[in-house]
Amino acid sequence: MQRRTFLTCATSLAALGLVPGSAMADAATFQRFQAALKRDPTLAVYANTVGQQSGAARIVGRIPSDLNGVFFRNGPGRFELGGERHHHWFDGDGFAQRWQIAGGKVSHIGKFIDTERFTEENAAGKFLYPSFGTHLDRRGVRTNDTMNAANTNLLPFNGRVYALWEGGSATEVDAQTLATVGIKIWNEDMKSMPFSAHPKIDPDGGMWNFGALPGGNRLALYRIGAEGQVLKTAMVSVPQLAMVHDFVVSANHLIFLIPPYDMIRADDRSFAEQHHWAGSGANARPLRVVVVSKATMEIRQTFELPPHMVFHFGNAFDDGATTRFDVVLHEGDALADVGRVMRGERQKNSSDRGFAAQVTLDYASGKATTARLFGASEFPRVMPQVVSSRHRQLALLSSSSRNTEILLDTVNLVGTDTGKADSYRFDAGWQVEEHVLVPRAGARSETDGYLVGVAQDTRRGHTVMTVFDAARVKAGPVALARLPYRAPHCFHGNFLAA
Repeated sequence: MQRRTFLTCATSLAALGLVPGSAMADAATFQRFQAALKRDPTLAVYANTVGQQSGAARIVGRIPSDLNGVFFRNGPGRFELGGERHHHWFDGDGFAQRWQIAGGKVSHIGKFIDTERFTEENAAGKFLYPSFGTHLDRRGVRTNDTMNAANTNLLPFNGRVYALWEGGSATEVDAQTLATVGIKIWNEDMKSMPFSAHPKIDPDGGMWNFGALPGGNRLALYRIGAEGQVLKTAMVSVPQLAMVHDFVVSANHLIFLIPPYDMIRADDRSFAEQHHWAGSGANARPLRVVVVSKATMEIRQTFELPPHMVFHFGNAFDDGATTRFDVVLHEGDALADVGRVMRGERQKNSSDRGFAAQVTLDYASGKATTARLFGASEFPRVMPQVVSSRHRQLALLSSSSRNTEILLDTVNLVGTDTGKADSYRFDAGWQVEEHVLVPRAGARSETDGYLVGVAQDTRRGHTVMTVFDAARVKAGPVALARLPYRAPHCFHGNFLAA
């Protein structure tokens, strides 16, 4: 796979913001957030967390008798240290969470992942290393894993559990206690390589994943078997490669969307700040769709779409001479907008800030067409049994029109053929996280199961696990499992059935 070439190409570490420069203090960000929090207590969702958590949830309603297992979640938990605060939501240290569901009862534990970065900064009492959106140079970076935050996803795979980040290795944690086991080395060629937080698990249990090097213009591709063995790796060249957070797989293809950013080197800027939006104006570049063949692990074809930013996909499937996939498209430089909450600022809520779409790729004509599925939304998920095959339901979160600022408060299950949404809006003061679809044993349809997620009750300072009947989302949760405390707001997770 030419790992050495990948890691030592001219812009590798520089593109990740790991070069020396003058440290950018973030004490001002700390002060701005604290002042904003006093004015708006709902910003506590983005407040700092210290220590571990554990507790039993109080059940409102009834946990279905056939819903048993563990709901693993992960997200940033520590944003502040030594009177300073990170500049971007993506910078916080990973805080793994485990919701145990058994016999109608729910318990919770939460624990910071003891990464190299977390351990060394604890000892120093201050931030030392650069992050996604915060530039620092107080201590030299040795490898990509030196500043691995392990803060984006928690993946059960082959009897083990991995905390994922996208700039470096997976970090294994104990499936029962969440204690940190250590960096996962799949094989020597993949050591310290970028490993996306959004791997795709095939119905046969195997894994597809990738690693992106913005500024280095290469994607590393990984095929890992159901027993954890590396089956195949490859590398493809993608000009003008910017941040690629997620991808999608069909039966025959891996599909990547390359948003129109220019990577401009700056020794005193973070990785995020080195991204310059190139999707506006007379010389606006398109959003590129790069299709890789699973069989050859080479680029089959590239398509173009109007310029948008992309974080997350739903699912993809091959349909005759075409491939169709779901994706959430954002207008403009959404990468920079997401970081504003660290200063206590929310984005304005508007219907034209983006939409969920199903894209059709026609290989014969070379054309990509977009059909609107739903309005401004995020965190698309499908039932696990339909990954890479034909699907008809897509779970999404959205912000209701009553909100003047973006605050995800509505859970939706959208029919991809009909566009009809089965939706539930939480009360004012609630903020919802990603919800995942969990099939019943022997499920006969994509609504034969549950929609399970987490919501923050900001008025009471509680974190709540939510359970919906996937066939009747509008009816509201069949159960709420309320913790007596606030746990950190998570990005992603997965349900492991008992």
